[in-house]
Amino acid sequence: MATVPLLPPLGKGGFEHVVAPFLQQPGLPFADVLSAEAIEQAFARREGLFATDAVFSTPVVLWAFLAQVLRDGKGAACAAAVADIATYMQQIGRPAPSGDTGDYCRARAKLEPDALADLVRQSARGLDAQAPEEWLWHGRHAKLVDGFTFTMPDTIDNQQAFPQLTTQEPGVGFPIARACVVLSLATAAVWDLAIGPYEGKDTGETALLRTMLDGFQPDEVVVFDRYYCSYRMLAAIAARGADVCTRLHQARDDDFRQGRALGPYDRLVTWTRPARPEWMTPEQDEQIPETLTLRMIRFDVTEPGKRTETITIVTTLTDPELYSVDDMAALYGYRWNAELDIRVVKQTLGLDHVRCKSPQMVLRELWVTLLAYNLIRKVIATAAVRHEKQPRQIGFTLACQTILSSWMLRATGACRDARALTDAALERIAANEVANRPGRIEPRVLKRRGHRYPFMTSSREELRQQLARS
Repeated sequence: MATVPLLPPLGKGGFEHVVAPFLQQPGLPFADVLSAEAIEQAFARREGLFATDAVFSTPVVLWAFLAQVLRDGKGAACAAAVADIATYMQQIGRPAPSGDTGDYCRARAKLEPDALADLVRQSARGLDAQAPEEWLWHGRHAKLVDGFTFTMPDTIDNQQAFPQLTTQEPGVGFPIARACVVLSLATAAVWDLAIGPYEGKDTGETALLRTMLDGFQPDEVVVFDRYYCSYRMLAAIAARGADVCTRLHQARDDDFRQGRALGPYDRLVTWTRPARPEWMTPEQDEQIPETLTLRMIRFDVTEPGKRTETITIVTTLTDPELYSVDDMAALYGYRWNAELDIRVVKQTLGLDHVRCKSPQMVLRELWVTLLAYNLIRKVIATAAVRHEKQPRQIGFTLACQTILSSWMLRATGACRDARALTDAALERIAANEVANRPGRIEPRVLKRRGHRYPFMTSSREELRQQLARS
């Protein structure tokens, strides 16, 4: 029997070809944000390194999985990932795997979700730590919080972990999960994420956010919508040394006759601790201060062709000399960036409906997608520094397409001139500005008609029986 040669070591641990497609050349800005060694250490800490001498090793499987989530359509299938691995093996002179996706899928199931989550958080920390001063808000890091939902294949396991809506008939809906995400205002990187079922006790966005509060650091500013605006949420974040800017909850009174005036529609108000909720123990409740001194501001938002909207916000930034009303209005306005970032993750990277058929694999797909997202944000940040722009001026989709265009070349080291290829890629990415679109008016209509099939109103098995009877 012939001896199958072992896969040659690709640098320490073999993770160099995982980061190579993301413009990891020494000397570039943010080049050390997530190195090959850091990825190897993250998996080693979680005992997640496997098959280091085989075709489907940790670095090879992670590399192929990243390509899957960055692509769409046929390129996102497991068969396409196996084809990538086969091409890669042929390029480095080693036996290629067969076209069967079974071995790849089993290897992909060995990727440690906690290690992937660690890499997402580590990449976000690295990006923000190196962000230039002009990317920050008043010299401070701001974090945006928002929630979203996503669906997944209708399997028994997924339905048990993330049940479909109770208003839907069995077999008609898809399993659905609720997520809460923390994003960087400066770099748009994902700092953290928590998920849970869509319905049920302690499954709301505020409950998910409470699991991530330890990630907020002193001197940061947290910005979120009024859904999260509660006494205990503001107190918990303030206890960690961070500040908050949020829209006033609709159930709270915005009487500007109360408190101490700081200016027109700008006052200091005092909130009193409400009754203890069921989910909090008496000992935890005693650690919450009895009162909070907050600043309440009202301002108008006017857009051409739209009705003027009056917004009331509350914040722990109480000094009007340091933070004017205009500053606070602008800061809360940046909250909309969280909606745009989530749209990129859900639509461009396909996280609105994941492909995996078990809850464990859903977690892996989720964290690999966020890791790919952060690595593309690293490339965008690099282009922004090189060409003196803001990261949020630069389009995500073109950056993703540019990275994929040289994916195999960079992984196999087949580039004739890697530096020239990198310089051209960064210039092309930086030239694609999307944030400023003056005069853009587009109606929300579709020209192409969809298929005229009716919606499913009963389970597939019942529909089959109806067809058989007819």
